[in-house]
Parts: sequence; C-alpha cells; structure tokens
Amino acid sequence: MGKEPVTEQFFVDKLAASKVHFERALDCKHTEFDDLYPYMIEHPQFFWYKRYVAWSELLTIVGLCEDLSFNWKEQFTPQQVEYVEQRVMSAKVLDFWFEKNDSKEHAQR
Repeated sequence: MGKEPVTEQFFVDKLAASKVHFERALDCKHTEFDDLYPYMIEHPQFFWYKRYVAWSELLTIVGLCEDLSFNWKEQFTPQQVEYVEQRVMSAKVLDFWFEKNDSKEHAQR
C-alpha cells in the first residue's frame, strides 16, 4: 500500500467514513469496533463506549479539517454541525442526530 497524498479530498473522505461509523454506532449496527472487541457485546455499557469512540473519531477528524482550513460542514446538516461544534455527545445528539428517524436515508445505513 503506497502513501496517499494528504489533500483536502483525503480528509473529506476520512470525514465521510467517520460520519458513517458514528451513525452506524448510533443505530447499534456492526462497525470495525465490534471486530476489535467482540467480547464487549456481552456488556450493557458496550454501546455507550462504542458511540463515544465513534464520536471522538469524528471530532478528531473535524478538528484536523478546521486546523487545515478544509470545509467539513457541507458533509452535515445544519443541526449536526451545531452538535459537532458543541463537541458534547449529549442525549440530544443521540436522540436527534437523524432529524427524521423514519427517513429513507436513515433506514439504509
């Protein structure tokens, strides 16, 4: 595997992947994290930890995009941008990340 150039598109792609990872964690769907820690599925706190890890990853990539003056906000709805800028994964984020939980986009993830 060769080295990828660090471009804005590289970060946008990583951000998109991180957003999908977080959204899959919100929906309690399978993520890479499940493969890394399969024994944790047996513990109730697992889903909180899984979401926290995905949220932290998302915030890290957003932070790097901001540091490099890359546009990250167009990947999110205005409400999601507000949540990310507040940086706290609150119950509000967990409950309302998907503005319409019955949307076709949400069901397909």
